[in-house]
Amino acid sequence: MYTIYVKFECLDNKREAFIQKVKDTGVLDAIRKEDGCIKYDYYLSEKDANELLLIEQWETKKHQQIHIEQPHMALLREFKDDYITNTFLGEIELK
Repeated sequence: MYTIYVKFECLDNKREAFIQKVKDTGVLDAIRKEDGCIKYDYYLSEKDANELLLIEQWETKKHQQIHIEQPHMALLREFKDDYITNTFLGEIELK
């Protein structure tokens, strides 16, 4: 299993709007239906109203790399800058 996290710093008061846009455009459903997707979930920071955490779990790293090239991910990139100022990515090693 391959697990990564993505920490987003959102524009003021745009965190929930970003999640709603991902849902409304069908991007979230499309991702969760991708081959190899085990988990793709957003988590809200209780401490920071502009922080958003995404946990992705894939069967393999190759599945996640294929995911990045999907048309719905291009759509997400088209509107992401309207909501997100910074993105930080990291791998999680589970044993």
